[in-house]
Amino acid sequence: MLWHAAYVGIGSNLDWPAHQVQRALAALPQIAQTRLVLQSSLYGSKPLGPQPQPDFVNAVAGVLTQLPAAAFFGALRALEGALGREPPRVRWGPRRIDLDLLLFDAERLDSPELTLPHPGIVQRNFVLYPLLEVAPELNVPGRGRVAELAARLDPVGIWRLDNNPKAHGA
Repeated sequence: MLWHAAYVGIGSNLDWPAHQVQRALAALPQIAQTRLVLQSSLYGSKPLGPQPQPDFVNAVAGVLTQLPAAAFFGALRALEGALGREPPRVRWGPRRIDLDLLLFDAERLDSPELTLPHPGIVQRNFVLYPLLEVAPELNVPGRGRVAELAARLDPVGIWRLDNNPKAHGA
């Protein structure tokens, strides 16, 4: 069977967020026909959106999977549920866990269920900085190399957790 390279953005800002992100990283290989091959450091970030909420902890995982994109995306949704994700009350609100399929091979897809590459990838430093750590030369279809995209973003509101002791309790 053919192996596909996929990148998953992981985020949490509830219930010991660093622990939630680590739980998600550990659970990714439990998806059928999937192997975790890369994982970034944990990053703290300020939340998007107007509502007051705790800072996020973010990471990116690189996996190899034999599942097609739609099936892998469905498995990510199921994993979110198993890890305790509840439907959001407000857009960009607090959450225990968020798993976003960022890239799947070089696929470009725009359907009601799934858009590839993820539509917010080029504007979000909390996605691009962890992705830069694990795959700087990766090409985001139609957008450019990760290193070039990350260089365009301001680092305000994001920090590596291992470089910032204040964020470890996040």
